[in-house]
Amino acid sequence: MRTQTEAPVTESLSFRKVTRRFGALTALAGVELELRARAVTAVVGPSGCGKSTLLELAAGLQEPDEGAIDVLGATAASERREACAYMPQRDLLLPWRDALANAALALECQGVARAPARERAVPLFERFGLTEFEHVRPAALSGGMRQRVAFLRTLLQGRPVLLLDEPFGALDAITRADLREWLAAALAEEPRTVLLVTHDVEEAVFLADRIVVLSPRPGRVVADFEVDLPRPRSVTDPAFTDVKARALEALGS
Repeated sequence: MRTQTEAPVTESLSFRKVTRRFGALTALAGVELELRARAVTAVVGPSGCGKSTLLELAAGLQEPDEGAIDVLGATAASERREACAYMPQRDLLLPWRDALANAALALECQGVARAPARERAVPLFERFGLTEFEHVRPAALSGGMRQRVAFLRTLLQGRPVLLLDEPFGALDAITRADLREWLAAALAEEPRTVLLVTHDVEEAVFLADRIVVLSPRPGRVVADFEVDLPRPRSVTDPAFTDVKARALEALGS
């Protein structure tokens, strides 16, 4: 299994004139997008503009009706699935497994035996502030803790490309603010090429190296710009506010 540190720095994910239809409805139309290796690209846009569809296409869960998708040179859906780790909006933790067993499931699905899979998962629990929660079942975890476990499970797949679909969308504002700081630190510890979908512009500016704005359905790229801000970032920084205003203006147009 190839890890991110072993992979060449030229890794990228690209969409070339990608169109996706569902019957008479066109979700995405002619999307052109290229992701830089080990950078966080955030996609924002109005509800129904095809943001989640974009992730599912990258993950090989759907195929485009027109155009092509390339993940590290892989264009077939089955090959894209091998290169991408996909984290959906819901955490999908198994209620009968404790947190450690849920995280280790990513490795078990790759053929790693149960005991060594859990041994490999333990260091991430310590690194990302989940020590003492290893043997707690999902029902007893807070929403934020559940999302951390789900993210660690995604990391443990060892895939070079992470696809995150509104990972904090169901959480309250205070928990979201805490977790976006946690996620920024986690991605600094475990760099990946990341495509993040969010409806929260502030979250996009806080986490991303680049923001892509989609139009209302059918989704098209209407803005694409770098977030040239030092880390860690502060939402009260005037430069942060300027970037946020630019993204909101693109959404409004």
